[in-house]
Amino acid sequence: MKPIDLRVEGDRQGAIETARNRIIFVMALFTLGFLSLVLKLISVGVFQASSAAYYQSANVNTSLLMARADIVDRNGVILATNLKSPSLAVVRKNLKTAPEELATDLSSILPELSYNEALEILKTDRNHHWIKRNLTPRQLFEIRKIGDPGLVTSDAEKRIYPHGRLAAHVLGSVDFDNKPSSGVELYFNERLANPEYSEQPLVLSLDLRLQHILNQELNSNMEKFSAKGAAGIIMDVSTGEVLALTSLPDFDPNDTNGPQTLTQMNKILQGVYELGSGFKTFTIAAGLDMNVVGLSDGYDATKPVRIGRFTIHDDHPKERWLNIPEIFAYSSNIGTLKLAQDIGVERQQEFFDKLGLFRKADIEINEKSAPLLPAQWGPTELATTSYGHGIAVTPLHMVNGVAAMVNGGRLNPATLLRKNIQSTNGVTSVSSVENTDTSGKQVISPKTSEIMRNMLHLAVEHGTGKNAKVDGYLIGGKTGTADKVINGQYSKRAVISSFISVFPINQPKYVVFAMLDEPQGIKETFNLRTAGMTAAPMVGNIIRRVGPMMGIKPTETEEIEYERMILVSDSE
Repeated sequence: MKPIDLRVEGDRQGAIETARNRIIFVMALFTLGFLSLVLKLISVGVFQASSAAYYQSANVNTSLLMARADIVDRNGVILATNLKSPSLAVVRKNLKTAPEELATDLSSILPELSYNEALEILKTDRNHHWIKRNLTPRQLFEIRKIGDPGLVTSDAEKRIYPHGRLAAHVLGSVDFDNKPSSGVELYFNERLANPEYSEQPLVLSLDLRLQHILNQELNSNMEKFSAKGAAGIIMDVSTGEVLALTSLPDFDPNDTNGPQTLTQMNKILQGVYELGSGFKTFTIAAGLDMNVVGLSDGYDATKPVRIGRFTIHDDHPKERWLNIPEIFAYSSNIGTLKLAQDIGVERQQEFFDKLGLFRKADIEINEKSAPLLPAQWGPTELATTSYGHGIAVTPLHMVNGVAAMVNGGRLNPATLLRKNIQSTNGVTSVSSVENTDTSGKQVISPKTSEIMRNMLHLAVEHGTGKNAKVDGYLIGGKTGTADKVINGQYSKRAVISSFISVFPINQPKYVVFAMLDEPQGIKETFNLRTAGMTAAPMVGNIIRRVGPMMGIKPTETEEIEYERMILVSDSE
């Protein structure tokens, strides 16, 4: 069969040729577009990358978008975190608008920036210069409307402290470039600024609920007694974890400047004070633990004692022989110094040193002071230091020492970190298991510690700490009233009043310390400014609020083991 010869002739063949040409043309356009995109990507990747590298290297200290880890309390509440905050800078070589014109625009958008200030910045010799940090959304919008490539906006990291002043002295602050000034921000800066840990918050031992309570009570009593300052701390007696710490006056960490005046220093860690009768806790414990005295032993406190050029008397004189429980409960200076004389200088110094009273406290903050010790330690210093005069320590030293007196005799270093933290595969979490760390240094025997718990309870039930009583809770504590040293001289017009308490005293969990700097007597206190009238009731109010929040159940009053040794009729 003859094959069929199919041919397309005439108009039909011309139409097919036209269609083919159009397809080729469209494909050529696509090819050209693709090639232009490739060339553009190469240009951005090579040429602009080098420009960006130069820009970043020239401004390596601007801390743009550098992550900083959050700080949280023991329950995960955020104490410090970061927000992206737009900032404005000028890159002079990229400016397309006359500086005079830009200065007019910028001064109208940024009210705090005058025309002359803006012009000076725009004409600076530096290629890169910051103009304004933390722009508002409207300011950012108006600046971008200008459209000059020399005005560069960047999302910088701004450190935010959501609770303001509440835990300022613990947290510290950072400046515009995220450089820390104080607090845990400074102490843990290497860890907080490490990008590898940016998603893992630093978990502190603080409990923000207790921090609120402590801060409120200190503020209200500072105002009530017209005091110059106040400070307080709540610590776990078994672990050394600091649950709350406040010093007044405080500062706002959000202003980036940190403490600006001496009055804003951290009184708990930096302030050194003669804390008075709280030291009797240590002297009595030392005498009992060294078997210098027994509970039934005592000393004649009938009349004042002359030592060197000082005449030492009791603020609450009983004018009789006092046994050891009475010396402590009635806060007898005479009885305490006579016990110290039997202990002796060498053993007294050894005991104080064992409690850490001769060195800076162990805690994760750089801003802390060493105690001020007597230049020499003779008979006079032996006597006065026994009841808290002539030796100045930070409140943290006192709190740490008293915690050891009641927790079985172990001195645990104070810490601002929550101890029962677990880390699995790089993820940090908080364990709900109670901490059972018993690695603290043994400074007194468990038996002596048990006796001191009863002593502290006596001081609240029958002694100078009666105003700290709280219905439903067994409390132990010790008052401390000491004349302040002003211009090298003791002042009778200015005192530090403090009260240190432990609760529940039968099974100690927390030690609470509070002090007022130069409180003034008021009608309610019969114009007295002593610790028993000012600091003791303040601590009682703190315990009244903290106890239920921490799940401590009220208990019926128990008989104090050594109560029979107190002549109650003399306690009023």
